[in-house]
Amino acid sequence: MSDSYSDKDVQREVSELETKSATAARLFDIRRIIGGLFVVYGVIVTIAGLTASDADIDKAEGVNINLWTGLGMLLLGLFFLTWLKLRPTAPPPPDESPR
Repeated sequence: MSDSYSDKDVQREVSELETKSATAARLFDIRRIIGGLFVVYGVIVTIAGLTASDADIDKAEGVNINLWTGLGMLLLGLFFLTWLKLRPTAPPPPDESPR
C-alpha cells in the first residue's frame, strides 16, 4: 500500500496549517500579553499604593509612589489593549495559487 498524497490533500493540509498559524498569531499578539501584564501588575501596585502607610510615604519623600506607578501601569496596559482592539492583526492574504 502506498502512502502517497495528492496535490489536493497537500494543499488542504497547508491551508489548514496557515489558518491555525494565523489564529495563533492573533492569540499571542504581543500587545495582548504586554497589556494584560501591565493591567494585572498595575492593579496590584495601585492597591499597594492605596493601602500604603505614612512611613512608606515618608520614605518616598511624601509621594505615594506605588499609587502613581500603579495608575501609570494601568493606563499603559489599557493603552495596549485599546490599541489591539482598534487595530487588530490583519488576516493573512488569501492564497491566490491555482487549485
